[in-house]
Amino acid sequence: MGHIVIVGLNHRSAPVEIRERLAFPADTIGDALRSLLSLPSVSEGVIISTCNRVEVCVLADEGYRGTGEVKAFLADHHGLALPDVEGHLYHHIDEDAVHHLFRVSSSLDSMVLGEPQILGQVKDAYGYAGEFKSIGPVLDKFFSKAFSVAKRVRTETKVASSAVSISYAGVELARKIFGDLKDKTVMLIGAGEMCELAARHLLNAGVKGIMVTNRTFERAVKLAEEFEGTAIRFEEMVSHLKTADIVISSTGSPTFILRRQDVEEVIRIRRNRPMFFVDMAVPRDIDPDINDIDNVYVYDIDDLNNVIETNLEERHKEAGIAEDIVVSEVASFRKWLDAQQVTPTIISLRRKFDEIRAHEVAKALSILGTDDPKTCKVVEGLASSIVNKVLHAPLMALKNDGDGRDPMELVPVVRELFDLTDGGKDRE
Repeated sequence: MGHIVIVGLNHRSAPVEIRERLAFPADTIGDALRSLLSLPSVSEGVIISTCNRVEVCVLADEGYRGTGEVKAFLADHHGLALPDVEGHLYHHIDEDAVHHLFRVSSSLDSMVLGEPQILGQVKDAYGYAGEFKSIGPVLDKFFSKAFSVAKRVRTETKVASSAVSISYAGVELARKIFGDLKDKTVMLIGAGEMCELAARHLLNAGVKGIMVTNRTFERAVKLAEEFEGTAIRFEEMVSHLKTADIVISSTGSPTFILRRQDVEEVIRIRRNRPMFFVDMAVPRDIDPDINDIDNVYVYDIDDLNNVIETNLEERHKEAGIAEDIVVSEVASFRKWLDAQQVTPTIISLRRKFDEIRAHEVAKALSILGTDDPKTCKVVEGLASSIVNKVLHAPLMALKNDGDGRDPMELVPVVRELFDLTDGGKDRE
C-alpha cells in the first residue's frame, strides 16, 4: 500500500517571507500536483496552501524516500535551493502524519485555536486533488476521515464556540445584553475593515437594520449599499442615534466623537431603552463617562481583549478533550491502514500455497498414472492438509490472534520469507 507522508511548514516553523515563497497559488495547483505525481515513489498527492501553512501530503512507496523527494519538490518547484528552506520544513510519516492532519483539520494546530477557516481550506485542497486526479483510495479515505474527525471535535467540544476576534467579541457581548438581536438596529461609525467585519457578524446574527456614518460620506454610502443599509452624513450622526440599539465605532479621530451629553439626551428620547456601545478605536471614539448613564453599556478595546483572553482560555480547556478525540480517531484509522497491508499479504500467501498445492497434486497424479476419483481425493486431501498446517502459524500471526504482536511488523518478513512480490495488486 505504501506510506502516508506529510512535508510542510507553518507559522511556527517558518517566517512569512519563507511561507510566501513556498506557497502554491490556486491557479498553479494543477501543474504542481502533476509534478508531484511524477516523483518516483509518489502515487497519490494533495497540496494544502494557506497563509499560515504549506503542506504536501503524499502516498509514497517508502516513507523516508518519499520525504526526501517531497522536500526536493518543494524547493525545486519554487526555484529555491533545498538548503535554504530545509531547516524550516517538518515531516510526518504514517501514524504521525495521520495524527497531524486530524489536528490540522480540527483547528488544533492553527495560530488561533479553533478558527473555522482551516477546515474549508483543507477541503479546498482535497477538491483540487480530486479535480486534477492526484488522489487515490488511500488519501481519499484519509482526508474524508479527517473531515469527520473535525466535525466530531466541533460537535463534542466547545473549542470553536466562543469569540476570539475583536469584531465578533462585540457581537457576542451584544447578545448577552439583548439576547435575540433580530429586532435591533445598528449604527456603524466608520467604514473601515473593523466595522465591516462587525457588520457581517451582526447581519449573520439577524439584526433588523444597519446605519453607516463616516466623515467621507461616499465610503459610508458604499458600505451601506453592501449591507443593504442606510448611509448617514457624519454631521447628522447624533440626530439618528436615537434609533440605534447597538453602536459600533472605529474611526481615526484623535478625540471623542460621542460625548456624555449627546447620549444623555438620546437615552431620554428612547425612554431608557438600553443602548450598547462598542468602541474599537484607539484613541477611543466614545467618552467612557457614557458608561455611567443608566441602561447604557460601553465596551472599549481593552474590554474586548479581556473577553477574547477569557474565551481563549476556555478554548484551551476544551482543546484537551479535542486532543483525546483525535488520538482515538488515529487509532481507529490505524486499524484501517493496517488492514490495507495485512489483508493483501494474507490473500497473496494463501494464493501462492494453493498454486503450489495444485501443481504438486497434478504432478503426483500424473506419476501415479490414475484418474481414479478415490485416489485423487486422497492425494488432494493430503496436499490440502499439509498446506493448511504449514500456513496456520503465519496466518494466525498476521491476523494478530491474541498474542499482542503488531501484524504490520510481520508483513515485510512474511513477504520476504515466502517471496511474495506482488505487493497490493492482489488486493480484493
